[in-house]
Amino acid sequence: MFPPVFTTLNQPELQAFVGADPVRMYDFGTAPQSVERPYITFTSVSNVPHEQISGAPCSDADVVQIDMYADSREQVRAMARVVRQILDSAGWSNRLNLQMYEPDTGLFRISMDCDFITDNLQ
Repeated sequence: MFPPVFTTLNQPELQAFVGADPVRMYDFGTAPQSVERPYITFTSVSNVPHEQISGAPCSDADVVQIDMYADSREQVRAMARVVRQILDSAGWSNRLNLQMYEPDTGLFRISMDCDFITDNLQ
């Protein structure tokens, strides 16, 4: 129900963009108003437990939206490539769902969805 987004993404190659201490990667609703850029936010979009007749669900299928923000198109695209490489290496299915410039904030944004399947029995 709560997939390992932070622990999956918190890798040195991504820390080159979002820092290491502190890491500028935030669960939904926790990014500070004036956060240094670039940064990442993530939020669960859906959760489907794998129901079974013999007991509680043994696993969950979660879709998580990962949003990357940066001051330039080049920087946000570079960060998105690294996020994708990390997710691919970890075996998590992912896809690009949005690229945009936000005129109100002056930030470039790329949004990806990632499918996490997590074991509830551990």
